[in-house]
Amino acid sequence: MNNNSIQRAVIASILSVTASAWAQTSVGLGRADYRDNCASCHGTTGKGNGPMGSFLVKPASDLTQIAQRNGGKFPQELMWEIIDGRWSGDGGPHGSREMPVWGQEFKARAMTQTGDSPTTAEWSARNRIVSLIRYLETIQVP
Repeated sequence: MNNNSIQRAVIASILSVTASAWAQTSVGLGRADYRDNCASCHGTTGKGNGPMGSFLVKPASDLTQIAQRNGGKFPQELMWEIIDGRWSGDGGPHGSREMPVWGQEFKARAMTQTGDSPTTAEWSARNRIVSLIRYLETIQVP
């Protein structure tokens, strides 16, 4: 084995470990964000039975059945739109819907808590939304 082959193998190994660690961290961040921001309405297991449920006008969705409700495929783009919420065009914390506009909220938190620039805060918000989506994929039941 020559030096180029060894270098390629080492780089490939590092990249696969890094990608794997990033994916786990992403799901871990999503789990933590879910626990801190979503479980009060959707329940700790995502079944829609959180303690705030009795105060909601519309019952919280069972998030473990998203894929099942969509023909067995988890709809990542739809989940992005629902979680981000900024597409609704209404500027309040909940917009014109009961669920908070998390894209706006996550960006605002990044700007106020860490002093991020608007661009960095946007990337932070997007990372948190992706992490939530990845976590939600892990709680799907057949």
